Amino acid sequence: MDLQALRHKIISTLERDDWTFSYDHKEATLRIEDTTSKKGVTLSLKPLLAKWERKEYAALDEAIRYVRVGLQAMVEKVTLIENEKHIFPVIRAASFPTETKDGKKLVTAPHTAETQIFYALDCGQTYTLIDEDQLKESELSAAALKEMALFNVRTLPQPVREDRVAGNTFYFLSANDGYDASRILDQSFVQKMTEQVEGELAVAIPHQDALIFADIKNDTGYDVLAQMTLQFFMQGRVPVTALPFMVTAGELEPVFIMARKKQ
Repeated sequence: MDLQALRHKIISTLERDDWTFSYDHKEATLRIEDTTSKKGVTLSLKPLLAKWERKEYAALDEAIRYVRVGLQAMVEKVTLIENEKHIFPVIRAASFPTETKDGKKLVTAPHTAETQIFYALDCGQTYTLIDEDQLKESELSAAALKEMALFNVRTLPQPVREDRVAGNTFYFLSANDGYDASRILDQSFVQKMTEQVEGELAVAIPHQDALIFADIKNDTGYDVLAQMTLQFFMQGRVPVTALPFMVTAGELEPVFIMARKKQ
């Protein structure tokens, strides 16, 4: 399958009278928009094709589901009132747009030099980023929204699996609920990991569905973490940052690791 065949496959699967499809040949992206609201979703086809070639066929099904659920959430009227328990923080790259395509300013908060915090209303199978108009309509302050989101993220489960490489221990959190990276904002979780490690604590937030803690005890640990973070970053549907962080007194400090050999 090539890019053209992949594009036609997606269009034929999603085709509806109230959706339009436009293809950017230069960027190899497919834009799907609702004709009434003019809101839409953009798919990058090259990563999808790469996954298909690796026989990761489920990735295409997930992308199609993402479009359907995402467009449905965009055209439905959402309100924060009586949905306070469904508000969560989400981590995005520092370069992520802070305005929607129709000019609405999203509610954000600073995080690190590489990342920033947005807020989302969970709608079940997907979520929508909260903008300032929604905040105003609900008569909530930004401080109250932040407090709700941080409280809710602390209620989420923390399924962690671990792996050991050359004397270093890596902890992978993957709950597959859209808020894996968000758990880095749970200070009690970070503190628990700080108390658990024997060496230096590092963390990586390569994409929104991945959070990696590392108990670094030697130079090989840094190499492995750097390579692992880059690999996850390239595979994520919503990439965040390929730079890992060192955790010092609960604060995250981006660190560039020059890997010396491939593990």
